[in-house]
Amino acid sequence: MAVVKALGLNIIEKPHWKSKHEVAGFILWIRLIDGDIIHAWVESSEDVVLDFLDSGLLRSVLSESGILEKPFHLIWNLERIVDVSYSYKKEITDFLFNWKPALGMVCFYNIPPPVRIVTESFAAIVPEELHVILTETFEEAMQRVMAFKAGEVPLEVDENEEEREKRVVNARFLEAVARISWLDMLEGERTMPSVDKHYYAFFKAVDSMRQDLAEKEKEKEIELKQRTNDFKYRITQMTIKMNAQAELTKKSSTDFEKEIAALRTRIATQDMELTRVSTAIAEKTSSLRNLLDQIHALEIDTSVKRQMTDSCLSLIETETIEKRLNIELTESDSVFLSKLQKKHPNLNQRELRISLLVKLNYDTKEIARSVGISTRGMESIRYRMHKKLNLGKHQSIKTYLSDFAVAY
Repeated sequence: MAVVKALGLNIIEKPHWKSKHEVAGFILWIRLIDGDIIHAWVESSEDVVLDFLDSGLLRSVLSESGILEKPFHLIWNLERIVDVSYSYKKEITDFLFNWKPALGMVCFYNIPPPVRIVTESFAAIVPEELHVILTETFEEAMQRVMAFKAGEVPLEVDENEEEREKRVVNARFLEAVARISWLDMLEGERTMPSVDKHYYAFFKAVDSMRQDLAEKEKEKEIELKQRTNDFKYRITQMTIKMNAQAELTKKSSTDFEKEIAALRTRIATQDMELTRVSTAIAEKTSSLRNLLDQIHALEIDTSVKRQMTDSCLSLIETETIEKRLNIELTESDSVFLSKLQKKHPNLNQRELRISLLVKLNYDTKEIARSVGISTRGMESIRYRMHKKLNLGKHQSIKTYLSDFAVAY
């Protein structure tokens, strides 16, 4: 910093004017010189690849220094920088083009060979009003910036005509490549040197590459548009199907609600009928018990009295079973009978009743009494039901009805 002291310039350094990049392994430092010169450098024990432009740190320094809305100059020490990522190139290009108010002079120094071409590309691509220079040392950078601040026009490089042409051509070539790769500027013609120039082929190659990339971009846009349209069409079709399915589900739900309502009405009706039957059975049972008491009081032949008593007891047992069977009819039983009748419409009402009693594990004798037939008659009915249910020779009606109740 001897040159700064020699010029009597004020230097402001603050401990927090730094940004630590853990992954990249370096610390970016910033100091302020002479009130409007930003001096930046990296601190690292190893070579560094720049992949992130910390504009937040720069804004913080400018804001604390009161020059956020004022022009300033930038001096960048590139020592230890061996490469610059594509994202960094995009960010610093955006920074150089769009920072307001406009930058004054930007100076890179201590430039390692690997990034020399990158800095030259920056110098070639920036707006004309922004002065970007490359120097060897910090001292030279400070002298050039201070001269610029004093109003002196940046000195022209002392060179002959051939050297000047070479420098200009080199800058134009770097600008053409940078505009394509960094700024995606693929449209528009480029100024081409005359055909007789030996470097014409290089510019022509770059322009051909630009045209090819432009065509590829158009093809990508067409493909993207086609894919977008295809996706929109598929989404439309899926929406139509979903709406149709929603309507179908709604209709099915309505049908199920109607069916449930009908079943509930049927159950209510059956409940009333069961109440009536239960009452009638209770009355019959009471009458039979009275009759049994009267038979016991009769003075008649013992064998005749026993026959009469057994007949009454048999009738009382039958009525009791009938009452139990009728009372135990539940909502699930009604649903079972409804589903069974839909699947096997050839079953009559008595066969449906027998199916329910079989499912409820009543034996053949109880079922026969309930429907008012003999045990042999019950066997004949079961044989016919076996065929109506389309069961195999070794399939059980009880097993089939139990599985049917679980499945439906």
